Amino acid sequence: MRFIKEFNQKKEYSIFAFHFNFSNMKFNYILPLFVFLLISNFVTSQNSNSDDKGLLITDFVKTPKKLSKQEIEKKSARRLKESSQEYGKSITKDELEEMLYIFSSDEFGGRGTPSKGQDLATDFLKDNYIDLGIQPARKTYEHKVFLQFDEKPNISLSINEKEFKYYDDFIAYNNGPNISFSNSEIIYVGYGIDHRNYNSYDGLDVNDKVVLAIAGEPKNRRGNYFISGGEKKSEWSTRNEIARKKEAASKNGAKALILINNNLFNRYSKEYRLSDNNKGEKRMSLASDKTNENTQVLLFSEKNKDYLLQKNRKYINFSFEKNYNEFSANNIAALIKGSKFPNEYIVITAHLDHVGIQNGEVYNGADDDGSGSVGILEIAEAFSLAIKDGNRPKRSILFLHVTAEENGLLGSEFYTDYDPIVPLSETMVCLNMDMIGRTESKRKKTEPEDYIYIIGSEMLSDDLHNINKKANDENVKLNLDYRYNDPTSLVFESGRYIENQYYYRSDHYNFAKYNIPSIFFFSGVHEDYHMPTDTAEKILYDIYEKRIKLIFHTAWDLANADKKIELNK
Repeated sequence: MRFIKEFNQKKEYSIFAFHFNFSNMKFNYILPLFVFLLISNFVTSQNSNSDDKGLLITDFVKTPKKLSKQEIEKKSARRLKESSQEYGKSITKDELEEMLYIFSSDEFGGRGTPSKGQDLATDFLKDNYIDLGIQPARKTYEHKVFLQFDEKPNISLSINEKEFKYYDDFIAYNNGPNISFSNSEIIYVGYGIDHRNYNSYDGLDVNDKVVLAIAGEPKNRRGNYFISGGEKKSEWSTRNEIARKKEAASKNGAKALILINNNLFNRYSKEYRLSDNNKGEKRMSLASDKTNENTQVLLFSEKNKDYLLQKNRKYINFSFEKNYNEFSANNIAALIKGSKFPNEYIVITAHLDHVGIQNGEVYNGADDDGSGSVGILEIAEAFSLAIKDGNRPKRSILFLHVTAEENGLLGSEFYTDYDPIVPLSETMVCLNMDMIGRTESKRKKTEPEDYIYIIGSEMLSDDLHNINKKANDENVKLNLDYRYNDPTSLVFESGRYIENQYYYRSDHYNFAKYNIPSIFFFSGVHEDYHMPTDTAEKILYDIYEKRIKLIFHTAWDLANADKKIELNK
């Protein structure tokens, strides 16, 4: 015992002297030495008369420092960022390219709705989720969408005994309900708007009446629009005008809406005439027996505007019986349940369809929207790797591939309006990608190529905008371009300049209309848009990879944030 005590008191010795030699010592020497040190420390610690107890083992064991709440949050944020960057590395251009060549191949036949090629596409998506170990959102991955091909209806219409001709004077928009009435009064409602800033229906009783509205929306004396309060148009005078004014008419009890809008009439009457005569793409809508439409919409040309707006009382005789053929197609939905906030959902969307085969040519749709469909799979893989490592996201993530986007956003409309898989009230955000693999053909050469258009991020939530921007700054450093947040800015499409209206033209809008904050990720229209030349070899895979990584990092930060994003007030 005396030897042990004397040994411990010698200052030239320390535990470190032995520590440095551990790697060179055989195990049969290390164990006795360790026992020797334990005994030494025990003896020394028991010697209360000694002023110098030497070096105890406990002297080398540090007591963990208690971290402040702020320090814990910083450490957690740093760990999440490192994890995000690590799993983001699994998103590679090679994997994107390999899958996109398959998804946009001739074998998939342009993925028209419905078609054998689209069935192959949905099988491809399902097989990938099975391989990743990500479960279906319901019992199966298929989310059935009920649709119909519309034919020319049996229809007649007269106002104050004046007969109007279908196609030439008016059309019944989107096959409303079967209906027939005689001598029903027409009530003029101006712009047909029902909004807190401007209401055309104030003081009017239109219950069970037919309402007559004109196109557009009003301005105040300063030249600003009443709805937006500024120079920008609202959705009441965009491509979404019919839907908004139909909702207003229905809300106020009207059984039919007559809308005088020359632009919309010219567009749809031409399409309808070609479709009904089997000379163009067949008209498609959601199945009537599922939507239970109760308000008919009649689009009129301006050539009858003066007659319709005469101040005499008007009465309408109208008979409508729809003709249609029902069928169904499938959205594909896979779900990761969150660990901490499982009832807060992030929905990631892209459309799986394209325009099929036309005149014997396959319209492959590599960029539109094979790029988004395959991109979702890579994002899903990154999250699945995180789960395998024990890093399940705090919030739930729904991977939603929608059908019939090319026919009017029908797959996403059916999801949000009639059969949501998760409650819309629990859906925190929608991240939508459509055409993200190329560059816009009219983009100036002086503008950066490593960009992405961000559409809608600030429309409903500044929090969403800031999280997306931070995810980009910390990870991929793309040039975020917000020019199309203004839906009235012009773009060159189909040989002419038109208002872009992009905010209303992709599947995120069916979520945004329910006040669900949304981002539409988009790289712009090019010369191969809706052409058979939109093929996989034209994708810019380096930039494409960075864009998918941005969406992943945005989803990761949203899924793992301590607080959910809030709507703007």
